[in-house]
Amino acid sequence: MLLKDLLPKVKLERKSEVRKKIAISAAVGLTAGAVTGVLLAPKAGKDTREGLKKTIHELLEKVKPLSDKVQEIISGTKKKITERTHKVMGEAKEKGSGINNEVHDGMYFKKLTARAEEAADDFQRNRK
Repeated sequence: MLLKDLLPKVKLERKSEVRKKIAISAAVGLTAGAVTGVLLAPKAGKDTREGLKKTIHELLEKVKPLSDKVQEIISGTKKKITERTHKVMGEAKEKGSGINNEVHDGMYFKKLTARAEEAADDFQRNRK
């Protein structure tokens, strides 16, 4: 067997060894952490869970009035925005209607002017 054929095999074996060492180290670390956590825990798991439940319920009771106040503010703000939007839209419609009337009147004036010019041209032609 040639040396260049052995090199890939050796590399694979080294990688395999490194992976085994990492897996063993991780397992030992997890075990040590779990044991340390159990030994140094200030309370039993059941007591800790009950304490968390109590704390969560107290927190919810404190947050409820704040939540109600926020909803009240949001509702008032929504009402104000709706009122202002309707007001602005009404004003925009009025202005749009005014502009439409102005345009309509302008177009009517242009038509009358065009008719008058045509009539004047016809009159001039008929006079000749």
